[in-house]
Amino acid sequence: MHIEHRKLKFEIIPAIDLMHGKCVRLYKGSFDQKTEYFTSPAEQAKIFEDEGADLIHVVDLDGAKAGESRNLRTIAKICESVKIPIEAGGGIRSLESAQKLFEVGVKRIILGTIAIEQPELLKEFLARFGNEKIVVGLDARKGGLKLATRGWKGETDLDVIDFAEELEKIGVKRIIYTDIARDGTLTFPNFDVNERLVNTTNLKIIASGGVTDIEHLRILKRVGCEGAILGKALYENEISVAEIKANLK
Repeated sequence: MHIEHRKLKFEIIPAIDLMHGKCVRLYKGSFDQKTEYFTSPAEQAKIFEDEGADLIHVVDLDGAKAGESRNLRTIAKICESVKIPIEAGGGIRSLESAQKLFEVGVKRIILGTIAIEQPELLKEFLARFGNEKIVVGLDARKGGLKLATRGWKGETDLDVIDFAEELEKIGVKRIIYTDIARDGTLTFPNFDVNERLVNTTNLKIIASGGVTDIEHLRILKRVGCEGAILGKALYENEISVAEIKANLK
């Protein structure tokens, strides 16, 4: 068991997904099934901060699709509007695009496709920016065990657990694990795979996809995850960050 090294604080991380500069949520990762929300991303970030969020998770969905950042100006505005850290991902395929995000105030970046397709480039990111500033996003289908790439459109036969062990060997420190089939569904997270990742690696694991209520968060905390990302549950008023903070003691 690797839980003893996990820090006691469990981070509550609201998500802001960007399309054309607006907040949206996708259903099971489908670009065709999106809901648009009317609060501006910067205002939404401030609301989350005021309610007690530890960190904000920003995904440039246009960037993920295009393979390069598309919402840099909006991300800069989000960084200006809050004091808590921002992590950002979506279409970061070069050291230069990462550098631009750091320059506008992003605290750490999330790499997905290149971590799988270009391990040598991932090593360059780690060497240039250090492992505290790089998070690898592992998004999976087929029971949450087979990795997907390219904005969830590409499929691989790579096993999530095996790949996480490889990432640890090259110096990655933190991953975000998402079971795509649960993302945006208001069901429940993949507790089993999150727990296996905690127990087979020394990586810090952030859970994502299907997190809907306090009990889900309690279980994820108990199995040793570092934190959890919430999206649709917050936007659909199933729960609020303030409520989570008050109850998750």
